[in-house]
Amino acid sequence: MEANPSLDLSRWREAPHGVGYRRRVIATAGLRQLLRTRFFRILLGLAWSGGALIAAGGFVFSQSIATGGWLETLAVKLGPRAEAVVAAIGGLVTLYPDICVGGVFTLLFWAHSFFGLGLCLLALTTLVPSLITRDRASHALVVYLSRPLNSVDYLLGKLGTIVGVLLLMWTGPLLFGWLLSMLFATDRDFVVHSFGPLLRGLAFNGIALIALAAIALGVSALGRSSRVTVMLWIGLWAVLGVFAAGPRAPTWFARMSFTHDLGQVRQEVFRLDAVLAQASAELPILDQRFMGNLAAAGKKAEAKDFTGALAALGVFVVGSSFVFSRRLRPE
Repeated sequence: MEANPSLDLSRWREAPHGVGYRRRVIATAGLRQLLRTRFFRILLGLAWSGGALIAAGGFVFSQSIATGGWLETLAVKLGPRAEAVVAAIGGLVTLYPDICVGGVFTLLFWAHSFFGLGLCLLALTTLVPSLITRDRASHALVVYLSRPLNSVDYLLGKLGTIVGVLLLMWTGPLLFGWLLSMLFATDRDFVVHSFGPLLRGLAFNGIALIALAAIALGVSALGRSSRVTVMLWIGLWAVLGVFAAGPRAPTWFARMSFTHDLGQVRQEVFRLDAVLAQASAELPILDQRFMGNLAAAGKKAEAKDFTGALAALGVFVVGSSFVFSRRLRPE
């Protein structure tokens, strides 16, 4: 009998890829699956448009106070009063760059955190069923968790998918917007005094990443049906978030919403209240009504329950970790 010419029985000589390769395959497979959907591509376009808006805001601000900038040119056409106002604004930024530059970029990154977090929650709505739910429903865990792949490799791969989503939808656009605005900055003060707000933005990003990753994995591990998993995720995110945002909601009930808890963490990390209070106290502005509005806005932006919200997020993370560690077994 003749041997099959397509059958090669020679010894395999290629180097093994290792554990990191297996984890990376799981993570990239989840991202490729998401990128095939039109809905996720639309969200991705919106996310990077948000980064472009940060860059545009920083560019407009830096150019508006630069000598010979568009604001100064416009003021010349409008007359002496407009020139005096523009000169006063430029003087304030020159004398108080920490308050003015830091305050503007704190406001930009604070506003972007709402946009980025919202897009990430929408993206995770489509991702949650494909994390663990479908593998449990199809009994694919029996194959995935057999040697040489174990539960740690599987979990880190799925975690890598979530990290990739947040990097694409939130962290990447944030860094892109800041870097692009700094390329066109007219003064070194913009780099120096916008770096602190950037670090606070990244800190909140990291806290949200830990919380969302654990909760998404826990929710995905709870059910065998994609429909049930999606409904549970939307209930935790949207439904509880709406009721927790009500003015009469008790504190204990509000802490049951992880979006409320993240909102409290946002206010504490960005310290927008301190920025507005400092501006109202130190900037030499004669309009007392405007300064009073700044102080009132600062009090409104203050975190009311940061410690409790942070503890509640910790409970979410620990509870979700317990759920997916118990459910991450072949059945």
